[in-house]
This record gives sequence, C-alpha cells and structure tokens, in this order.
Amino acid sequence: MRKGELRDAHEFSFAMISYAMLDSPIGELTLAADDRGLHRILFAKQKCPTPPDPVWRQDSAPLEEPIRQLLAYFAGELKAFALPLAPLGTPFQRKVWQLLCEIPYGETISYGELARRVGNPNASRAVGLANGSNPIPIVIPCHRVIGSNGKLTGYGGGLPIKEKLLSLERRQLRLL
Repeated sequence: MRKGELRDAHEFSFAMISYAMLDSPIGELTLAADDRGLHRILFAKQKCPTPPDPVWRQDSAPLEEPIRQLLAYFAGELKAFALPLAPLGTPFQRKVWQLLCEIPYGETISYGELARRVGNPNASRAVGLANGSNPIPIVIPCHRVIGSNGKLTGYGGGLPIKEKLLSLERRQLRLL
C-alpha cells in the first residue's frame, strides 16, 4: 500500500474495531481502527459516550503506530503519515480524501482548487461537504483546505485547532 492510499472500507470484513484515547496537544482524540486500517479520529468535542460505539472495544495495541506517528507529527518530526487508512465514504468522498492526502505538508489550497483537482471546477460546495465529513482529520489533512480569499474556514475540531495545525506545519509552532 502506498503512503496515504485509502483502502476500500466497503469490503467490510466485520472485523472488531478497537479504539484508544490520545491526550494530544490539541485536546483528547479518540482513534478507531480494525485490521484494515485507521477508520476514525474524533476530537473531544465530537466525542460520543464511552465506548464511542457499543461494538467497539477499548484496546490501544492496534493503534500504537497511529499514536506514535501522531505524536511525532505534533512534535514537528513527521511530515507524512504512512498508515493504512480505511475511512467509510461514498466514491466521491473517497476521491476527495485521496486528493487531500496529496496536499504537501505546510501548503494550503482553496476549495475551488480542490474542486478543479477532482475534475469539476463547479463542485466547490460538494468538495467542501466531503472535506467536512472526513473521518480521519489530521492524517487525511483536511485542515490544509482554506477559503478562496485565504481565510480559514470550518474545521471539525474548531478553527483554533486548524490554525494550530497550519502553524505547526509552517514551523511557527511546536505542539510537543
């Protein structure tokens, strides 16, 4: 599997989903994965009652590598994640998420540019919806998409977190 490549999560194996909490510099994160790869990263404000889903089991062992890579990212030591990813989404969402993985560390693009890369320059709103439904923020770097005027726009973790992540990538901030 290539770095950042999304696995087809629709080939559902009904594998057990494990989850773990990570106390990160941007708040508590809940990570969820199965044997196919990382499925979710939830910010504390998105957090569901524990366990996040009744069929998930708390087990950090399968999430050791995602946790290690996230901590290295927050310390400014990792620019590209190399994890198997298995987000659930429509084919269009998955195409958008794959393109998000291609935005280089420290760079930003507009929703309009992302729509052009998808192949439909008029699809800015649809791209924005797909971007906003990204189940694996940070690793699938939806924080690197900004408004056409250069301003920060919505982010699932909140705009202050988006600003911190972009500052980290511009080497203006170290989170660890």
